[in-house]
Amino acid sequence: MTVELLRRSPLADYPGITEIPFLTMVNVRAMPTSDAAARICARLGGPLPVVPNSVVEAGSRHILWLGPDEWLVVGPDGDTELLGLLQEPSASVVDVSANRTTIEVRSRDLLEHGCTLDLHPRAFHAGRCAQTTIARTQVNLWQTSDEPVYRLLVRSSFATYLADWLSDGS
Repeated sequence: MTVELLRRSPLADYPGITEIPFLTMVNVRAMPTSDAAARICARLGGPLPVVPNSVVEAGSRHILWLGPDEWLVVGPDGDTELLGLLQEPSASVVDVSANRTTIEVRSRDLLEHGCTLDLHPRAFHAGRCAQTTIARTQVNLWQTSDEPVYRLLVRSSFATYLADWLSDGS
């Protein structure tokens, strides 16, 4: 008997929402000045961002600053090497890929109705990220371009609620 594994994103059948499902996401915690952090940087091919709420690009991966000693490394779907690449004995490295999905939004005005952050370009622009709430839903908000394009990394269990709010708001 053959068992076929099927992946299904939480917004697979949701109309009008741009979802980027199945991104590889790994949470990393380490002291930024430690040897472990230096080894992680060397293997990623880019530095861990130390400026609050900033994003660093490392090839096809992005590293989002979450706190003074915490980052979220986001890779493309199927990035099977990422978790092994980040493993360090004196760092916490956790695969959180199945925990979240990603919604892409191209409207600053829409997000401003449900978010308390100042999203004006003087305060928030491409290469910035923040942990915040939108419509009472915890998200990692990441602006990927100045058009503006935002990615909302939301827990899968809240994805439909947030998608409903975004649909109603647009």
